[in-house]
Amino acid sequence: MRLLKTSMLAATLALTAGAAVAQGIDDPTRAPYYDSFQGKRIAYVPVAMGFDLTEGWAAGLKEAFEPLGVTFDIRDPNWSTDAGASAITSLISEKPDVIVVHNPDVQSYARLLRKAEEAGIYVVQVNMRSSYSTDAFIGADYVGMGERIGERLVEKCSPANGGSGKVAITQGVLTAAASVYQMQGISNVLSKHPEVQLVSNQAADWDATKAKNIAATVIQQHPDLCAITGFWDVMDVGTAAAIKESGKDVYLLTQGGGNRMACDGLANGTYSEVVVYFVPGQARDMATMIKHLLQLKQPAGTTKTTLFTPLTFLTKDNMTAASCWDLPAKG
Repeated sequence: MRLLKTSMLAATLALTAGAAVAQGIDDPTRAPYYDSFQGKRIAYVPVAMGFDLTEGWAAGLKEAFEPLGVTFDIRDPNWSTDAGASAITSLISEKPDVIVVHNPDVQSYARLLRKAEEAGIYVVQVNMRSSYSTDAFIGADYVGMGERIGERLVEKCSPANGGSGKVAITQGVLTAAASVYQMQGISNVLSKHPEVQLVSNQAADWDATKAKNIAATVIQQHPDLCAITGFWDVMDVGTAAAIKESGKDVYLLTQGGGNRMACDGLANGTYSEVVVYFVPGQARDMATMIKHLLQLKQPAGTTKTTLFTPLTFLTKDNMTAASCWDLPAKG
């Protein structure tokens, strides 16, 4: 009888387990995950819309959050720091759940970003940080990037390697994080290589026409210039034009978010080399960090997280079809 009862119990358990499998088991984390995003609002304050970096980040964030019921709001200062400060001030009163900000420089928004966190708003900074650290920063390690660029300048232009030893730098805005931190990295390397001479270090304010004029003057003053490194590929279209018009063989090392223009520029000889911080990857990192913050529900300003973006040094020889990305078509 004991054997019979044991066999019947085993059969009953097997039938129960089979029924559970047939019906499926609900994931206990699924409902809380989706609930944490319902009705939430993200506000995005770039330096300006209308170019690859800011459009790419916006597209990535929209794709990640709009299907979850999150409202995505863009406040475009159109290159005006005052307008950007006004936008952030208004948002502090409106209290969105998250503000994503692309800082024009290291200081202008620092006090406002602190106020936003004190008001209970999560603040995520992208690619150009403020002097004030917020809940999260996602972007390039510009000091490390500058050091690697400095090493490339030494490799390409050192007299020991057949170069003239003369290099030039075209910065963006002098007070932007992409400029001040990157210059620190480049200086860390060039200070150890006196054989490489920095003959020009000027700011073009992210403007292609200014970059072209700067490059033309420097090449005229130094016909044996070996290389120019510029701090944004869109701006350095002007640098490339000046090099082409000069007829000189000047190595142009630039950088950007890896939009298709970068690979096209390498293919047609506009650029010699492009350092890429991949914008779609940055957008995904931002989305992941925001999802983490909204689910964790800790007070704004509790944690200070940095996610540095991997860098790829692209040339015509090592790029592939997957090295660059295209902006999605707007419907």
